[in-house]
Amino acid sequence: MTKPNLIVMLTHNDVTVKDAYDIFEACKDIESVQHWGFKNVGLPKDEMKRIVQAMKAAGKTTYLEVVTYDEDSCLEAAKTCIECGFDTLMGTVYYESVHKYLNEHHMTYSPFVGKVSGSPSVLEGTIEEIIQNAKDLMAKGITAFDILAYRHTDGETLAREFCAAIDAQVAIAGSISSYERIDTMFDIGPWGFTMGSALFTKNFVADGSFRDNLQAVADYMEKK
Repeated sequence: MTKPNLIVMLTHNDVTVKDAYDIFEACKDIESVQHWGFKNVGLPKDEMKRIVQAMKAAGKTTYLEVVTYDEDSCLEAAKTCIECGFDTLMGTVYYESVHKYLNEHHMTYSPFVGKVSGSPSVLEGTIEEIIQNAKDLMAKGITAFDILAYRHTDGETLAREFCAAIDAQVAIAGSISSYERIDTMFDIGPWGFTMGSALFTKNFVADGSFRDNLQAVADYMEKK
């Protein structure tokens, strides 16, 4: 059993929440939660910079997850990622232009695989096609992936087969919303998984705050 990394996303329904800064400040002392991020939609750039600076000052690793799909929007998001000082860009449909730009700025790139569309995002394609897509991208130099497994019609099977087939840093993104699915992540063994909406909808501590829910998840993962 492999312990995955938890990436906390300050997002609800694929949009960054307005009070993301305050929520982070209220939770930054939870030492076992090292990885933090949010989406490229929902906040102005100056506020995004302020949050990233706070995260970096607290010693956290930062992620911008991009949920826009056309090339111009993805390239613009890559530039925002650099300007705001994130550590990794997650998401975007893969584009050579985005990959080249991020390489030039020594930025880690973890694109989506498969056919991704919509907001909240949906993943389409057969499991075989999605795995082959990842292998094709690895041949172009990609070493990390953001896979929306549970936004697919056969989420758990996809997550399991993808992680078994792909020797890369895999983050399962979206819809890890119960202790059962956290258990599944430990069983499957991706590098990590993202969690956002489930903390805002209080899936773990029904009458608790965001922090209470995050603390419950962090404690659960530490004890496994």
